[in-house]
Amino acid sequence: MAKRKKRVGGGDSGGVNMTPMIDIVFQMIIFFVLTVQMERDQINEQIELAMSPHGPAVEQRDPRTVTIDVSDVGQLYIGPTRISEARLLQIMRSAVNQYGQTTPVVIRGDRNTPHEHIKRAMDICTRAGLFRIKFAAVKEAG
Repeated sequence: MAKRKKRVGGGDSGGVNMTPMIDIVFQMIIFFVLTVQMERDQINEQIELAMSPHGPAVEQRDPRTVTIDVSDVGQLYIGPTRISEARLLQIMRSAVNQYGQTTPVVIRGDRNTPHEHIKRAMDICTRAGLFRIKFAAVKEAG
């Protein structure tokens, strides 16, 4: 009878081990789900943006962008947190110190916000040295 040689690697048939690839795919799924949730938490749901069907759509968002929400009664928010004008000025000056005067700012004003409240937020940005200010609006009805 002929002797059979034992395989050194066990009973593996030489195929590709898919376990590490599956682990990475699941980690990427978890990362993207959490990232989308964090971005969604930064938007104040009480702000109803005005319509701008002919305005340009945002192609790519700069990660340095500071978003300021202005409610219909003039309250200022960054994310879900209400802030005072003095605190907003501190935040804007900090952004200038960290990223320079090219830091983009997006002002999200409620559709019923009087212009004087939007102008107040713009004035705070310009006092801090920021001039790249954009306004958020809805391109089409949801």
